[in-house]
Amino acid sequence: MKKTIVTIILLMILLASGNIFAQENIKIPKSSFKTEKKGIGAAMKSIKYGDFFFKDKIEGSYLKALNYYLEAYEYNPDNATLNYKIGVCYIESVQKNEALQYFQKAYDTNEYVANDIKYYLASALHYSYKFEEAIELFTEYKKLNPEKNKIVNKRIEECNSGIKLTKKKVEVLINNVSIINSKHKDYSPMITADGEKLIFTSRRENSTGAQLDPFDNQFFEDIYFSKSKDNNWIAPRNIGSPLNTEGHDATVGFSNDGQQLITYSRGDLFISKLRGKNWSKPKALPKTINSKEMESSACFSYDGKTIYFVRGKKANPEESNGDIYFSTIGLDGKWSEAVKLDNTINSPYDEDGVYMHPDGRTIYFSSKGHNSMGGYDVFKSELLEKNSWSKPVNMGYPINSPDDDIYFVLTANKKIGYYSAVRDDTKGYTDIYQVIFLNGTNNLILNSEDNLIASATSPASETSIDKSTRLTIVKGIIKDNITGKAIECIIEIIDNETNEVVYRTTSNSATGEYLVSLPPGKNYGMAIKKDGYLFHSENFDLLDDEGGYKKVEQNIEMVNIAENSKITLKNLFFDVGKSNIKEESASELDRVIEFLNEYPKIKVEISGHTDNRGTKEKNLKLSQDRAQAVVTYLTDNGINKNRLVPVGYGMREPIKDNKTKEGRAQNRRVDFKIIEN
Repeated sequence: MKKTIVTIILLMILLASGNIFAQENIKIPKSSFKTEKKGIGAAMKSIKYGDFFFKDKIEGSYLKALNYYLEAYEYNPDNATLNYKIGVCYIESVQKNEALQYFQKAYDTNEYVANDIKYYLASALHYSYKFEEAIELFTEYKKLNPEKNKIVNKRIEECNSGIKLTKKKVEVLINNVSIINSKHKDYSPMITADGEKLIFTSRRENSTGAQLDPFDNQFFEDIYFSKSKDNNWIAPRNIGSPLNTEGHDATVGFSNDGQQLITYSRGDLFISKLRGKNWSKPKALPKTINSKEMESSACFSYDGKTIYFVRGKKANPEESNGDIYFSTIGLDGKWSEAVKLDNTINSPYDEDGVYMHPDGRTIYFSSKGHNSMGGYDVFKSELLEKNSWSKPVNMGYPINSPDDDIYFVLTANKKIGYYSAVRDDTKGYTDIYQVIFLNGTNNLILNSEDNLIASATSPASETSIDKSTRLTIVKGIIKDNITGKAIECIIEIIDNETNEVVYRTTSNSATGEYLVSLPPGKNYGMAIKKDGYLFHSENFDLLDDEGGYKKVEQNIEMVNIAENSKITLKNLFFDVGKSNIKEESASELDRVIEFLNEYPKIKVEISGHTDNRGTKEKNLKLSQDRAQAVVTYLTDNGINKNRLVPVGYGMREPIKDNKTKEGRAQNRRVDFKIIEN
């Protein structure tokens, strides 16, 4: 109960601007209105209602108060106190850019209208990119209020960062994803690695229960989803039960393949899995991750073995210091005790919106610290060694602004990102924006406006977007080879050098879709298994990968167990021209042993094949020797030799044209064929 109460209080404050100054609820005297009697009555009535909501000092109330104050403003636009209060309502909402004109008029009319007018006017100048003027006024305010030095010095630092960052534009295009956004708050976008599925949080009218949160007068959070069709997002839909309840339900983390989702509710993190078209009921993560403190953001690593998350945000911004932690899952399926990332990443201020890119080494997060230009800015850092990170780099202007920029995610090719922000074309609250990187995320600085215009007409191609990406994603659909129906299969990614399973997932039972991310530096085997089928294997040798992004479309038909059913052992390796089996083949041969033990009545032919280089006699002998080497390995590991028939076919049965290097490589193979079931 205590944590729930803290959560509610935190939501009240975090959903507002986070300003820690207590605004003065100054009375507006009737005598200050110089208009006809009827007009004075209407104005004072509006002010009375406005003051009623203003005193609550929460975002929803400020917005209600604002409507009434604007009505009164029609009768007396020159009233200093009224202008001050309108300015407060704007700056404590998402429309901070509207506050400057009202604070400026209040200050010009009466510079003593409120004790904090200089601070608020400086803040409005800050949000309007008038950094030098803001610094001057912050400095004046600090001299008069030395007890606020720490807070005001931070704002001055942000203005100085803003001056530096806005001098060099980042080479991006930023678009409002209008079909996704509503007139209410839309935020926390989560995407699959291929950028084709999107899940996000919204507080729009058709939320579950359709109830307003009394603390901010906005609808409760619900989760929505959309898919990409012809490179455009379709209208989003409420994801429904069991993910959405009548309370707050928010997205915080999404697996690269879209099969797992981390949600936030009541101060804790929950995990849900997609089975076909249905999500499982969210299950709370263990106490090693969920604690007595607030856990407010999370993400998966590319292999699903690590969760990064934020812990420690508090209701009082002066005391709050949300930091990024991580926990890993062991072979026993249990999550380890959380460990906080070092101070390279975690600043003395709040971090939030943590996201690990599918490349497994680039982390993106938002922070109020480091060299933020105001509120949350988006940063990135590279994993150097185990748990050691590079100095965070501000993603720059115009991605970042003096307002909150948060929940940044990025497609596998590092070409398109999404995040939550408030910009000139925001529909009314926070919106979700698309960021198109025209020359890669490692080439962020743009030299001139002309370059931006030129780049916009010819954005970089998918495969050449950023050599630093160094990532291969493999995606496709898995079906039954006879019926053509989608099937759910276990997918394992194996490091062939260590025989370690580095990632395990399943294809979707309704669609057959799967997606895996493969960072470079390993020789990967992919094994796909399902009862009643021969296993299927693929090989992705990325040991000497030089970088760049690659997307491999690999649709797979699973072969039913029947006589004459055949597969190729694609992770079986020999030295050139020899029959000795290399150590990297162990995982593939172990799968053969596992299969033969599971189906003890099956008898198989192990057939060796070569390309057309060399003589027929040498190729025939080599293929026979390789088939025999496999049989010997299997019998040495407990398989009855009477179940195995080694046959060498030499170059007689090519499956591809021997005229190409790729064709010859596929013709050099060992097949596994059922001859008796």
